[in-house]
Amino acid sequence: MTQKAKQVKDRGHWENKAEFILTVMGAIIGPGNIWRFPYLCYRNGGGVFFIPYTLFIFTCGIPLFFLETALGQYTSQGSITCWRKICPLFQGMGYASHLIIAFSATSYIVILAWAFFYFFISFSADLPWASCGNYWNTDSCLDLNQHNLSMTPRMNTTLPVVEFWQRRVLNISGGIEEVGSLRWELALCLILSWVICYFCVWKGIKSTGKAAYFTATFPYAMLFVLLIRGVTLPGAMDGIIYYLYPDISRLSDAQVWMDAGTQIFFSYAIGLGFLTSLGSYNNYNNNCYRDCFYLCLLNSATSVVAGFAIFSVLGFMTYEQGVDISEVAESGPGLAFIVYPRAVALMPMPQVWSVCFFLMIILLGLDSQFVGLECLMTSVVDLFPVYLRKGFRRELVLLAICSTCCLLGMSLVTEGGIYLLQLLDHHVCSGTTLLLLSLCQSISIGWVYGADRFYGNITDMIGYRPYPFMKCCWRYITPLICFGTFIFSIVKHSPLKFSNSYVYPFWANVLGWFIATISLSLIPLFVLFKMAQGKGTLWERFLVLCQPEDNLPMNQNRPPALQINGTASHTELRPLSHNGEPSQ
Repeated sequence: MTQKAKQVKDRGHWENKAEFILTVMGAIIGPGNIWRFPYLCYRNGGGVFFIPYTLFIFTCGIPLFFLETALGQYTSQGSITCWRKICPLFQGMGYASHLIIAFSATSYIVILAWAFFYFFISFSADLPWASCGNYWNTDSCLDLNQHNLSMTPRMNTTLPVVEFWQRRVLNISGGIEEVGSLRWELALCLILSWVICYFCVWKGIKSTGKAAYFTATFPYAMLFVLLIRGVTLPGAMDGIIYYLYPDISRLSDAQVWMDAGTQIFFSYAIGLGFLTSLGSYNNYNNNCYRDCFYLCLLNSATSVVAGFAIFSVLGFMTYEQGVDISEVAESGPGLAFIVYPRAVALMPMPQVWSVCFFLMIILLGLDSQFVGLECLMTSVVDLFPVYLRKGFRRELVLLAICSTCCLLGMSLVTEGGIYLLQLLDHHVCSGTTLLLLSLCQSISIGWVYGADRFYGNITDMIGYRPYPFMKCCWRYITPLICFGTFIFSIVKHSPLKFSNSYVYPFWANVLGWFIATISLSLIPLFVLFKMAQGKGTLWERFLVLCQPEDNLPMNQNRPPALQINGTASHTELRPLSHNGEPSQ
């Protein structure tokens, strides 16, 4: 057995194509497909929203999804060491994305804790959020079972489902400056979530791939059940019309295009390194080009179908209560933990539908969470393969990571924790950070490493050349769109709010930007660090850092090292001698 083959064997690989497909499905299809896309579609012109959304799929979503997956498959490395092999100058991108993953893993799992809490309490004889009269309710609570909401004045009243969420589950404080006490029930649910994630990942892809058979497929069964139930409810068609009715005039609104772009980056998990790490366990000749098309289209199709399930239920609510759909349609956790539980309480056998819905949310969030952990562990093990691939050292490192993140996450299940959660999500885990990481990826592959050379690598793997539009996207279209969306987000910046009422103080926004800057600053800091370590002039050091390693596949078909000789219109590559000096 050659040394290269031994390394691949020690590192591991997917036992079959299904494990790869299902694990990537779990990584990219999460609660955001259920509670974010349908609302964005409704808010941004209904069916018209599909025009910018589809455009972003084919100019940013699929090209970057394919780039990351192919990069991992070609190098057989995680999303840190892959850049050391391809372009050492940009290795800081791997560290930046992993710091963002660490923040995301710490905060994102709190949603699982909430879902577990609702799941367990759904087994009660009566759903506690369906009526008033509980110890957490106030005098202004308006009982759904005793009043016709269309006939009752609603000024200064609150619904029981809102009071259950705010006063029973969260016991929410007045703002981010009021941390409050620990919510011990949520803390126990948080620990349970971390324990499950640990045992899904502790044996590497052997356990991750097996867990994905259930966690990635069962939510589809639940979604199908909820869809059938939703469309058979009275008033469902009115909700679907609200969801899809096209408003052509919204195409001139720049915010519609901004929402479409950020949703693609968010739902496709682009820029985080998930796809690179998962692709690194593929066989070298796997047809990742075809896989990426199928997975991207499946992701978007799931979002569209989820919209039918959600808005059919919202239409039922408007029918039952006589309220406008604008009063019940909202995005984020409010849809999962206020609107849908409220609708469930109106259905026959509400406990059954509540269990189905929250089980779906748990499984959608669970596989995204443990894939993030697997991505972290893949990169850590690739950095220290000799040490961490022996004995139980990998499991101990994973235990240390899970324990640390769990302890840090306790701050998010306090009475003021939800304010901190939204701050991290807005500034650190989505939006601007993913845009800038994607911009750097496009530039590094399209211009520094070379889109033509990467196309040659892909051709060697899959046996044919992909459609050249991908190469055009990596070089020109995707970087321009990423940069344009980033500039627009700055121009249209508005103060961060919670529930459209609480405005975050200035210091909180500074804290959010500071944490985001820490992550992104690793890219230029690593460039400066590597440049300082090199020998020769700054230009010579720069050239050496732009060279791929010699032990990559196809080594016999290309020069061992290449020098970038940039021109105004293209990048020309010239071989370097063995000592790094330009060849004559």
